[in-house]
Amino acid sequence: QVQLVESGGDLVQPGGSLRLSCAASGIIDRIRISDMDWYRQVAGKQRELVATTTSSGSAHYADFAEGRFTISRDNAKKGVYLQMNYLKPEDTAVYYCSAVLQSSIWSRPARYWGQGTQVIVSA
Repeated sequence: QVQLVESGGDLVQPGGSLRLSCAASGIIDRIRISDMDWYRQVAGKQRELVATTTSSGSAHYADFAEGRFTISRDNAKKGVYLQMNYLKPEDTAVYYCSAVLQSSIWSRPARYWGQGTQVIVSA
């Protein structure tokens, strides 16, 4: 069974930094990880994309994340990371890891989600 597990969420002061990690498990040899993403969600609002990275390492960011956040991945460890710097109170949210998996035995790609990790930016 495929699982994504995030870690690294915490309470941090404005201007501070956090590094979120996400590890995928339960992925057999015939399954390939395509895109790996970070989303976030504030209670009562829609989940929004923070950053995405392809299997080749290309990265794209939401406007609010550009210049402050860095997404990276370790394909060997099946992990994706989000380094967040210069955090602002409006970055407070639950951050979710997501991965798109593909396989020759599936008719279409499948997106999996982690359980989320809470980030609170407050003085």
